[in-house]
Amino acid sequence: MIEIVWFALGFLLLLVELHSTAFYPIFLALGAFVAGLFALLEPNSEVWVQAVLALAISIAGVILVRPRLVDHYQRRSADAASRGVHGGFVGERALATDPIGDELHPGHVRLAGESWLAISDDGSEIDGDATVVVTAVRGTTLVVRAAGEPGTSWSPA
Repeated sequence: MIEIVWFALGFLLLLVELHSTAFYPIFLALGAFVAGLFALLEPNSEVWVQAVLALAISIAGVILVRPRLVDHYQRRSADAASRGVHGGFVGERALATDPIGDELHPGHVRLAGESWLAISDDGSEIDGDATVVVTAVRGTTLVVRAAGEPGTSWSPA
């Protein structure tokens, strides 16, 4: 009967991982599944032994595997030109409200009725009141290029 509890806990933790992508619940789920399998194969084992096994598997996963998994995930997501979660702003035209430069000299654009922090995609300075095209979204910062520059005709892949 306890193995059912371990497997249910494992599935619940997998659902939590699907909604968070924090890469902690997945290792807790793995530990729960291993404890459930151990309880199934060794029905007379103590619950505390199963819990220690689950905890050991979870800690080992977090320490040994999670850092590599997070690095891989961040590397893949950083290279992608994201349409973002902000209504698909990539490819949209906006109005620069002040000069825009590189990451150390950000400016602002007016888009969708709101003011957004913006940086130039190639580090060049874009004048205030210029029309720009959004080329990427990094968190809540828009990466933009002056609308008159070559290479601004963006189309989704």
